[in-house]
Amino acid sequence: MTDTPQTLQQAIVHFADKNVAQQYLVNLRWPDGVECPYCNGKEHSYITPRKAWHCKACKKRFSVKVGTIFEDSPIGLDKWLAAVWMIANAKNGISSCEISRSIGVTQKTAWFMLHRIRMAMQSGSFEKFSGDIETDETYIGGKAENMHEWTKLCKGIQGRGTVGKAIVSGVLQRGTKEEASKVKTRVIPNIRKHTLHKQVRDNVEKGSTLYTDELQSYQGLNADFIHHAINHAIEYARDNIHTNGMENYWSLVKRALRGTYVNCSPVHLFRYLDEENFRFNNRRDNDSMRFTTVLSMVAGKRLTYATLTQKTELKQLRLF
Repeated sequence: MTDTPQTLQQAIVHFADKNVAQQYLVNLRWPDGVECPYCNGKEHSYITPRKAWHCKACKKRFSVKVGTIFEDSPIGLDKWLAAVWMIANAKNGISSCEISRSIGVTQKTAWFMLHRIRMAMQSGSFEKFSGDIETDETYIGGKAENMHEWTKLCKGIQGRGTVGKAIVSGVLQRGTKEEASKVKTRVIPNIRKHTLHKQVRDNVEKGSTLYTDELQSYQGLNADFIHHAINHAIEYARDNIHTNGMENYWSLVKRALRGTYVNCSPVHLFRYLDEENFRFNNRRDNDSMRFTTVLSMVAGKRLTYATLTQKTELKQLRLF
């Protein structure tokens, strides 16, 4: 879109007018004309004071927010679009406290807004990777030395072990000069063979070249893939056999979680991964393009506060 701002300062000024912000989202969501999100009808009348439309087919009233991550939010689009710009383009993420100070909302509201934007960042793509693929897993959680003795005793944590930590599996498709490498991640319950094999087969085309470390759970993939393994106890790379791309991605994830967000509950970890995946996979785009990409994915995704704050046992476990 030709009228898209190129910097955060321009975005704040440009979308300060709520009518401009609404029209921008309308053009992006309905390029062929406004459609009713309830019945897809195109016959409607516009109610200017309420900035909404009245559908002549189903007789329902709707705004540009209905059916998107912005639905039922009293926050104006001027603040919403500023928040989208900041989270889409902050390399190490941006905390709810910083969003709160920047756009003038409470920390609780900013936290809810960020999770709704992360939901829009979910790709939802079923396309499988092909070519040269790296796969690896990592443990995300606090260091035992920083935990209270009672916490370590209750969780059975000792030293730098993996007990009490979340496990994340990642698959990376190596890039080229024309196309950047891309990654998919998933929180998994364990690193057993059937779990890791399913993760690989769900995301990688058969016949692809697969690079892993020498974890025994990866053995047995030769039937479907050209499998190469590197022994990290001896070396980290041998010719083209390495998992350095995934290792680099893990460093980006942990830098954001430890440096920016500080505390992350396992029940919400996949949302933070969606955010990091989006920025990594679109890193060759400029700020304006990433902003537009997020806004193009807001429709059809709804996250209520009740759903977000469901009390579970996992949520009581603090990782950082």
